Order: sequence, then structure tokens, then C-alpha cells
Amino acid sequence: MRNKTLTAAVLLALGAGANTPVLAQSIEEVVITAGRLEESIPQELARYGNRVEVVTAEQIERMGFSDVSQTLQMMVPGLHVRPKNGPFDYFNVSLQGSRTGDILWLMDGVRINNRLYNGTTPLDTMPAHMIERIEVLKGGQGIFYGTQSVGGVINIVTRGLQQEADGSLGARVNTNSGYGLDGYYRASAGPVQYAIYGSHDEADGYKPFRDRDFQPSATDRDRSYDVDTFGGKIGFALTDNSLLSLHYQRTKADLDFARPMLNFSTINARTEDILTLKYDLQINDRVGLFLKAYHHEWETRYLRIYNTLDAGGNVTGTLRYVNNNDFWGYRDRGFNGMLKLDLNEGFEYIVGLDQQRFKGSDDVYRIANLEERVNAVFAQVRTTPALFENTTLAIGIRHNDASNLRSKSVWNFSGRHDFTPKLYLQANIGTSFRLPDAEQLFVNEIYDDDNDGIPDDYFTVGNPNLKPEQSRNINLGIGGNLGNVTYELIGFSRRITNLIANYTPLVINGVEGESFSNTNNQVKVDGFELITAVQLTDEFRANLSYTETSAKMKNGNGRQLTDIPEREAKLLLNYDSQTRPFGLSLAANRVGSINDRQSQRRGNYTVWDLAGYYELGGNRQHSLGLRVENLTDKEYSTRVDVGTRDTGGNYLYDNLGMKRTFHAVYNYRF
Repeated sequence: MRNKTLTAAVLLALGAGANTPVLAQSIEEVVITAGRLEESIPQELARYGNRVEVVTAEQIERMGFSDVSQTLQMMVPGLHVRPKNGPFDYFNVSLQGSRTGDILWLMDGVRINNRLYNGTTPLDTMPAHMIERIEVLKGGQGIFYGTQSVGGVINIVTRGLQQEADGSLGARVNTNSGYGLDGYYRASAGPVQYAIYGSHDEADGYKPFRDRDFQPSATDRDRSYDVDTFGGKIGFALTDNSLLSLHYQRTKADLDFARPMLNFSTINARTEDILTLKYDLQINDRVGLFLKAYHHEWETRYLRIYNTLDAGGNVTGTLRYVNNNDFWGYRDRGFNGMLKLDLNEGFEYIVGLDQQRFKGSDDVYRIANLEERVNAVFAQVRTTPALFENTTLAIGIRHNDASNLRSKSVWNFSGRHDFTPKLYLQANIGTSFRLPDAEQLFVNEIYDDDNDGIPDDYFTVGNPNLKPEQSRNINLGIGGNLGNVTYELIGFSRRITNLIANYTPLVINGVEGESFSNTNNQVKVDGFELITAVQLTDEFRANLSYTETSAKMKNGNGRQLTDIPEREAKLLLNYDSQTRPFGLSLAANRVGSINDRQSQRRGNYTVWDLAGYYELGGNRQHSLGLRVENLTDKEYSTRVDVGTRDTGGNYLYDNLGMKRTFHAVYNYRF
């Protein structure tokens, strides 16, 4: 496979200069000390009535996760994640009853959503090993983050800069003929801080379909992946109160797209580059400034090779190139600036501007070259303890002006009141929006081989006159602690209007096709979450969450929207010995009934993961880990698709979740 020697050399080189052993801290002890205005937004929003979940690097390491989707699937309450064919693949996701496209994904504050297709998740090339923490903000977050933050925001924070030197090297194997290497090192020299990291993940994979669903024409039957990631950061402390930092990350990946029929080889060959320049300045005790410019480029060469069949449905041995490294991808550039002002006692203010420039195209699905610009200004006013000792309030507004669409403004009000140190009430109320994606605006799947101006067959075309979807949302939570039990009960409600309907019937010169339109129908989402944590002993902790959701069309058939579970529960049991260097974790994800896009009813399964670690060395710098994924080897469907039999006729087949897989992990921290 590609670049193995180079990757291994880079990872081994990360160990140079190691000196002080570092022990990971538990989530209860983590204190995020970054002074950056942008990086502190999630923590600030948590103070003002927003529910924020945090997954730490220590948790990821001790559970032995290899990619981000696995981590989120098992660890985050209220977030439903269903990887289609295992690690480094597309997945369906729902946050408090949202659709997949209603979540904004960020990496270090840079949006990584695929604006070609709102429903295409952006994490199939995102390894878990370079992550410092994952922040999940629930509820509408349109003020600071703009489009797609309808259901919430998920921010993946990579290894940060710091003065002290530390690092790690890791290696892992699994029973799907997979292995991986990873490492990072960070330190400082005078006013300069720097960090480098890299990882390699590779596996032959597993069979993602039942044997009966494979057609003889499918000769590639294991879904494999090969992912290389490396990155670096450097920061310059220009003064005691300022920091200029540069971050670059590059990912190259070959990802199988599994099919149970005709498939000889189907590969998405990905290249992704993210470059970010940030400047933080604390001008004085009352004024802070943050500036950011970024460049995000995501490109895929799509190779699809099919076996051919004779008239009897038998494989002939001849190959057919359906797509021969066809291009699809995008480039996203932007600039963001914020001022934090503490001008008078009792209030603080944040004002900012956000500029985005997007360009993308797809030669596979015929989306013409799209260029889009979005300019936005936003502001928020917050109270401080000088005004209300036990109450925090914040109100904000954002105005967005998009080049291809009408302008749109959104607002948000949130707050928290502590009745006692053991009881609080918090709320987040506001509006959000979602811009149409490139497919909905500009797809042009019209085949006119005889050039007579009339489509030859069924077609799909975009609608450049679409309006953004709009939403109103409320999150209301009451929580606190009762002895060794902490809890929060959250009610959520969302209404989405200007709904963009896919596949609206259209006729051109007598030929039937489809397009997209805004409808008068409304999506109604209502539900609740119960999140609890119990410290049973000094060494034993239990986390339990339960989410129930009703997500339906106002004028519909009463059915739950596709891919949104009606109920979901998660359990995490942790044992960390205080006297001996080992620990155990047991995680469970119970998924209730789900309506599939093929009108199939499925779900109702439970997946268990068991993980343990043992630390060695005088400073416990060596760690051995073992994880059993899908402990009970539960067979469950992640998606239902339509296939064609070699002998003719269509059939439905299930994509299967990961089978029972054993993972062994070694880490050396220095």
C-alpha cells in the first residue's frame, strides 16, 4: 500500500527530543486553558445555557477507537451515529432528532462540511489519534457558526500548542487484517511553540453484506481502507499578550465503496488539505481580538470498475470502467474576525464578521462548477456576575448575505440560572438556517446524446431559485447533583420551514424528470434527553443517557423521518484503579426502531464494546490496550439499498455493521 515507509519514518521521528513523561488526565480534571477567543466559544456557550458534551483524548485512547465516527457512536449522549461499512466510511447521524445535513462539522473551528451534498458526512478520512478533544454543542448555533448548525455543532480539536514538551508513539492491530501507527510531539523554544503529528491506518476490512446478498459478479468482497494523515502547528508569541499560529494538515486516503454486485473495484481516492492562520491579541483587560484565515481543499478521484456479464448473467472476465478517476471536490476559503469587549460593568460584547468563498464541482454526478460567497456579521451581548450573581444571559444576532441566495438573519437567546449549587435551569432559544447545497442548486443530469434539445431519458436538474431552509428551536434543561449523582433532563423542540423537497416531478419536452423545490410542509421535531453520571466509588463510574424523539412532517403520514431513531440509550461503565495501573470500560449503544429510506423498518439492536488498558514503567509511560468491538457479534443493518441480481430483477440488501473485532493497542508517552 501507499507511503508505508515514509509514514513509519515520520512517526518514529516524532520521538526525537523526548524528555518528560506525561500522564493523561480524566475528563473530570481537564481544564482547557487556551486563551484564544475562538477556541473558548464552546466553553463560553456552556456557561450561558447551552449543553456541551466533551470527549477527551484520554477517553479515545483508553477505548481504542480508530476513527471519529466510532468515538461519537459510543460516547456522546443524544447523538446517533451509524457508520455504513465500518471505520473511515460514510455514516448517518442525528443530533437531538436532526437530519444528517443539519449538523455543522468543524476541525479547529474550520468548517469541513461537504457543500456539494449536505447529507455527505465529512469524517471518512478523520483518524482519532491526533485529537485532543471533541466538543458537541447541542441545539441551534447559527450566531457564531452560520449555515447547517440547525441541530448543533461538532468541533474536532487537534493537538494544541503548549510550552511543555510531550508526545506519544502508538501502534495497533485488529482482526480485520488491519494495523495502524500514530504519533505526535510538541514543545517550545523561546517564544516559539510547535507541534507535529501523523498517523497511518490500513485494513483489508470485513464483508459488509450477507453471503446471500452477494452476487457472483462481485469479486471484491472486503471493504478496505488506507488512510495517511500528517500535520503541524507553529505559534509565535509576538508579545506577552499575542499569538500568531499556523496549522497545516494533509490527508491521503484510498477508501473502498463496497457493492454486492458487479464490483471489481470501487475506490474514492481522497486528498484533503487544511491550512489555517490565526492571530490572537489581548489588547488590554477590556478588549480582545481574534483573526482567522483558512483554506480547505477536498478532492476525490473516483474509480469504479465493474465485471461484465453475458446474456445469461455469467461473468465474462472483461472489465468495464464506469468511472475512470473522475473528479469531484471543492475548495472552501474564508476569513473570520471577532472582538470581545468588556466596556462596562455587568456586560460583555462580542462582534464579528465571517466571509466564506466556496467553489466545487462533480464530474461523476454532473454538478457544474459552482462558486458561492457568503458574507456575515454577528454580535452577542452577555451579562457578567457583576450584574446577576447566579444568572447568566446572552442574546445575539447574525445577518448572512449569500451570492446565489436571498439574505437571511437569525437570532439566539440563552441563559442559565443556578437556584442552588446543586440545582440549575438553562435554556437555548433561537433560529437557524441551512443553505441549499450544490446538488440542489446546480446538478445537471440531462442526457441528450442526439443534441436535439430534448432529454433522452429520466433526468435530474437543480433549482437555482431555492430559498434557505429556516428553523426555530428551543432547548430547555434542568439539572444538578444529588450526592454522587449528576443529572440533566433536556427537552428539545425544532420547527423547520421552507423545506427543500428532493425529487420534485418535472417534465421537459414531454420527458419526465425531477428537480428540487421549497415546500409549504414543515418538519416537527420534539423529544427529550436524560443524561446521568453516577460516581459509585472512587474507582467506578457509570454514565447513562436516554433520548426519545418524534421527527415527522406536519402534513405527512405520521411516520418518523428516515434515519432518525425513535429511541436511543447509551451506557458507559468505567473502572480506573487508584492503586494499580489498569482500568476497564464497558460501553453499550441501544438503538430503537428506525425507518429506512427504502421504507424498511429496522433498528432495535444493541452494540457492546469492552476495552481495558494496563500501564507499565516507572512513570506509567507505556500502555497496553485491548478492545473487543461488537462484543456479542450482533448482526445489525446500518442501511438498506437496492441492488440488481446478475440474472435480472431488483432486490433489497442490508449494509451490515462491524462484526466482532479484536483490537490491540500499544502507546508510549514521553
